[in-house]
Amino acid sequence: MSSTDSRLDKATWRRALLQQRQSLPADIWQQKSTQLCSHLQSSSLFAKSETILAYFSFRQEPDLSLLFSDNHRWGFPRCAGKSLSWHLWKPGEALQIGSYGLIEPAPNSPTLQPAEVDLILVPAVACDQQGYRLGYGGGFYDRLFTSPEWASKPTLGIVFQFAYLPQLPVDSWDKQLHGVCTETGIKMIQ
Repeated sequence: MSSTDSRLDKATWRRALLQQRQSLPADIWQQKSTQLCSHLQSSSLFAKSETILAYFSFRQEPDLSLLFSDNHRWGFPRCAGKSLSWHLWKPGEALQIGSYGLIEPAPNSPTLQPAEVDLILVPAVACDQQGYRLGYGGGFYDRLFTSPEWASKPTLGIVFQFAYLPQLPVDSWDKQLHGVCTETGIKMIQ
C-alpha cells in the first residue's frame, strides 16, 4: 500500500470512527469513560506515576476528568504551530480554549520537561492491537514520539472498545504505543 493509499484509508477510518464516537448517548459515553478511568486507577503503571500527561476531552473523547486529583502532577498540551508544549495544571486552575478549539492550561502555566514525565495518556480516534494509533491527522504526537527525550516514556492510547481494532493503516512515521486502555481494560503491547 502506498503512503497516499494509507492516508486515504486513515481519512475514511477517522471519519467513520469519529461519527460513531460522537453518536454515543451522553449517559453511555460517561459510563464508558468512568469504566476506563477505573481501569487506569487500578493499574500499577498509573499508580507509580507521579507526573502524567493527559488531555481534556474533545469531541466525545473518553473523559479522563475523574482522574484529575492532587494525587498526581498533571501535564496538558498547548499547541504552538506544529508542536506541543506541556504545561503543569492543577485541578481548579484556569483553562482557556486554544488554537484548535482544545481546552488548554493558561500560557503562563509552568512547562514540563521530558525528564519529569512518568506516563503519557494519548488521545486517539482509534488504536490497534499492535499499538498503532490513528490520530486526528495533525501529526503532533507522531512528532513528539520521534524525539529521543520522549521516545522512552510509557504511552497508553485512550479509546473506547469499538475503536480498538485488529489493524489500522500504518505509515513509516507512525510510532507504536506501549499499551491501550479502553472501558474493558488495559492491553499492554510493548
